[in-house]
Amino acid sequence: MAVRIGDTAPDFTADTTEGTINFHEWLGDSWGVLFSHPKDFTPVCTTELGYVAKIKPEFDKRNVKVIALSVDPVDSHEKWAADIEETQGAAINYPMIGDPDRSIADLYDMIHPNASDTLTVRSVFVVGPDKKVKLTITYPAATGRNFDEILRVIDSLQLTAGYKVATPANWQEGEDVIIGSAVSDDEAKELFPQGWTTVKPYLRTLPQPNK
Repeated sequence: MAVRIGDTAPDFTADTTEGTINFHEWLGDSWGVLFSHPKDFTPVCTTELGYVAKIKPEFDKRNVKVIALSVDPVDSHEKWAADIEETQGAAINYPMIGDPDRSIADLYDMIHPNASDTLTVRSVFVVGPDKKVKLTITYPAATGRNFDEILRVIDSLQLTAGYKVATPANWQEGEDVIIGSAVSDDEAKELFPQGWTTVKPYLRTLPQPNK
């Protein structure tokens, strides 16, 4: 069954390169990014995991934990980690789940039979502190992910979780936002006493509130 936005992220216990974890317990009060890669010792995956290691401080400062998964076992991950550090210039600094029985991949519908019967596609799940799925993205195996975009979306998710605002196309942290369409002008006056710009009655913009 597909895991959709708003669903509770399925819990699981798994062996990782940092020991056995229970997913919900491991998340604690943090946000989380669970992302799958098709196979160890493959070129695109090597670049992806190395890049995530490089930008992990950006996830840390957003209170986001990252964790990777493939259907290869943990001992394979540990051997591959040396190649990632050698070729990408960054040591793996987050856990990698071994899922050789595909139980977690199946739980999260990460295997798409029309793409491959055995390998996970490049799935991304952003999970909030409430353990609800906030974002899902799926890439094909041949296309590496844009993790800067995932950070951008997390900025939006964290902002909109605290304020009744939405973010426009291509929004970046610090730019103007949009008052949510369900918010009346009267309610907006209470929420945003500093005022806003009315472009259209349904399009009201204002500077980004402080998180």
